[in-house]
Amino acid sequence: MSIKRILPSEHSRWLPIAIVILGSLVGLSLFLAKESEIVSYMTDDPKACVNCHVMTSEYNSWMHSSHRENASCNDCHVPHDNIFNTYYFKAKDGLYHASVFTARKEPEVIFMQEASAEVVQANCIRCHMQQVTDVKYSSWIEKHQVNRTDRTCWSCHREVPHGRVHGLSSTKYTIAPIPSKVSKDIIPSWLEKEIKK
Repeated sequence: MSIKRILPSEHSRWLPIAIVILGSLVGLSLFLAKESEIVSYMTDDPKACVNCHVMTSEYNSWMHSSHRENASCNDCHVPHDNIFNTYYFKAKDGLYHASVFTARKEPEVIFMQEASAEVVQANCIRCHMQQVTDVKYSSWIEKHQVNRTDRTCWSCHREVPHGRVHGLSSTKYTIAPIPSKVSKDIIPSWLEKEIKK
């Protein structure tokens, strides 16, 4: 089959219509890519996770946790065994989240799916291997050796890193992420002078 048979000929009355339809599809695709900030999801910036407001409480609780200094969202919620699996998981999980958010079916309290829980558990162990394998914990924490393999880490460490309270209504009226351009109203002039020193 020749490509010329598929495309309208120069003198066809369908040529302008085909150009308008194709242009509309390309324009709509570019508009949706820009509005959804699709490129930001390929980075490790935690601000990408709050492109949709549903993750505001998770972002803010992470911002006030000890993990903020050492781990971003992807460090915990994305597999790190190989780069293909990392981006495949991000795409699969991201498309699921986008479809739920677009359909307005997001729950009040967000819980991880089983595949996500397995990834987070593996990453807890990956980062905290020293604490997980240290024998001294078993001597003063009852059943620590059994619990660290049979249960999830957050079944005992409930407040790490997102705190005890979860849900959209638990953090009403919060702003996330922190504004990138800090205005003079936010930082007093005396503090700004000290920062510059």
